[in-house]
Amino acid sequence: MTDALKTILVTGGAGYVGSHACKALAESGYQPVVYDNLSRGHRKAVKWGPLIEGDILDRARLEQVLKDVKPIAVMHFAAFAYVGESMAEPGLYFENNCTGTQRLLEAMRAAAVRTLVFSSSCAVYGGIHQAPIDERTICEPASFYGRTKLNCEHLIQAYVRAHGFSAIALRYFNAAGSDPDGEIGENHDPEPHIIPCVLRVAAGIEQKLTLNGSDHPTIDGTCVRDFVHVSDLAHAHSLAVARALLAEPVFEIFNLGVGQGFSLNQIVEAARRVTGRSIPVTYADRREGDPPYAVGKADKARAILGWSPRFTEIEASLQHAWAWMMSR
Repeated sequence: MTDALKTILVTGGAGYVGSHACKALAESGYQPVVYDNLSRGHRKAVKWGPLIEGDILDRARLEQVLKDVKPIAVMHFAAFAYVGESMAEPGLYFENNCTGTQRLLEAMRAAAVRTLVFSSSCAVYGGIHQAPIDERTICEPASFYGRTKLNCEHLIQAYVRAHGFSAIALRYFNAAGSDPDGEIGENHDPEPHIIPCVLRVAAGIEQKLTLNGSDHPTIDGTCVRDFVHVSDLAHAHSLAVARALLAEPVFEIFNLGVGQGFSLNQIVEAARRVTGRSIPVTYADRREGDPPYAVGKADKARAILGWSPRFTEIEASLQHAWAWMMSR
């Protein structure tokens, strides 16, 4: 099927970050093979290698696919990732995110594939913060989604110790933007993320934007987030898999963020400037599971992975996302 010397199996590779990572892998000389059940991903987003349809909970199929494809590593994105949904449906999130990861690890073990890059999240930190967060910050997830990601990290670390895996967990902050070349973009249904929600109002798809919480202990009462361009995230995954392939059995964690926070109100103002459109805003109660402030320090990724974001201005993420939306 593929050149096994360069093949990476990408679970959830038809999703937002996963599909961008596949493009970055292809540009770095790897052959991405996507494994996705398409429940939340999109067939049209799989452009840089074959798609194998399958569920992360189907251990037997995972094992057979791994034995057939013979990848040198796995990149694991297959997870549910909506904070609000995780609070309402914790069983769904535990089964898909935690049980799914355990079944993937067992399939990898059976197929003798022991290199993994795991898509984690800044949601593991939770808590009340007033300064950028580094990897030494105590993890106190505010959402059940964050708890599932932390649970998976602990499980992967145990497989490193017990079974000789080499694994890297990338805790990234808010993914934003779209492929600068316009080949892929963000497309969720429902759409939970602030930038596409803002732009849907600017485009006239929605009449108004509702922000959850105007009384957080932040600069203007709305949540403050670190927005990192999705193409920069994708590049970091490519760097991480190269490092994991070289390492002896090891478990490493890296933050991925720009290191600058923007409130949701500031995002709305930036979107008005980029689009030249009116964006009406209303406010609702805080959403359970949302920390008020989440801004990351990525010094470790810069020093060890050699990663730094190319798109550091929030306007670039907005412009690329707006171009993607207008093209569709």
